[in-house]
Amino acid sequence: MCFRFWLVLSLLVASGTATAQWPGHPEERLSVQENTPAIGVSELQLKAPGVSPQPMHISVYLPPGYAAHPGRHYPVLYANDGQDMGAVGLSSTLAALYRDRLIEPIIVVAVDMPPDRAGAYGLSDRKQARSVVGDSRIGPIGTHAQDYTQWFVTRLVPAVDARFRTQRTPEGRAVLGWSLGGLHAFNLAWQYPELFGRVGAFSPSFWLAKDRSDGLSIDRTRFALHMVDASRRRPSLKLWFSVGSAEETDDRDHDGVIDAIGDVRDLIEGYRIPGGGQLRGLRQLGYRVDMDYAQHPSRQADVAFYLLDEGKHNQASWAMVLPPFLQWAYGSKSASHYAVR
Repeated sequence: MCFRFWLVLSLLVASGTATAQWPGHPEERLSVQENTPAIGVSELQLKAPGVSPQPMHISVYLPPGYAAHPGRHYPVLYANDGQDMGAVGLSSTLAALYRDRLIEPIIVVAVDMPPDRAGAYGLSDRKQARSVVGDSRIGPIGTHAQDYTQWFVTRLVPAVDARFRTQRTPEGRAVLGWSLGGLHAFNLAWQYPELFGRVGAFSPSFWLAKDRSDGLSIDRTRFALHMVDASRRRPSLKLWFSVGSAEETDDRDHDGVIDAIGDVRDLIEGYRIPGGGQLRGLRQLGYRVDMDYAQHPSRQADVAFYLLDEGKHNQASWAMVLPPFLQWAYGSKSASHYAVR
């Protein structure tokens, strides 16, 4: 099925709002979509010292039948940039996938971006308990990524587990993000495989590097690649990457492939350093890789790379890859895993 059809469909699914009380937590109001199936949204505020002077705003999307099945526990998808969920059509996409029984019911925890998005959405070093800071055209990236990551894993995840009926295993938790949020989502899953068993990184900012003096220096010092090269395989972790073919025109190494694609490709396939040496990628760590998931999706692969033809670096393109990502992560056992194309 064409992804443009899904984008249009996500805008056409009928929706309205009503309010109801979530059983067991009367202080939290639910905004319920008046469509079939119904998706409830619980709004939370969670303090985040060192990350935000104000409590972080979190929207929790509850699957149809949540209140009617008090004994059921659900997998959880955590998402950065929660303020973008309307723009990427999360509610309508979930409703359509549920209606057609293409995915299992899930809880989605959408976390609005922190006040300093570029400072929080970066990489961290778990062993040394520090942020990994890189420079960019907009200034430093990841200056307090360690604080945000620690808040995420020590405050947010436990708070969600305490309030909702979640599956509290790595297989039951996934994390999603796009752009810098995708970089941070990858960081969370890679640093904490005992918490997260799947990660979706749309247009991830894998260009972040220690040395930006020239193109070759960037390629040699990209932080995410070095993070993978210095690591071992996370046996239970599965990874999804998607990039649009029209995200940019930059091509640092002049190989005819835009950097947005090349950076992800090198993290997956490894990077051979000009003049000698190599940075290992996910394939060299032993992951089974599907580099053409859009055309030939594989259930056996641990790593999926999805190239969106003419996709750009924006919410409209991320809305188009959201349905196949959700099917990859939560495809219903009673439906074709490949129904959404």
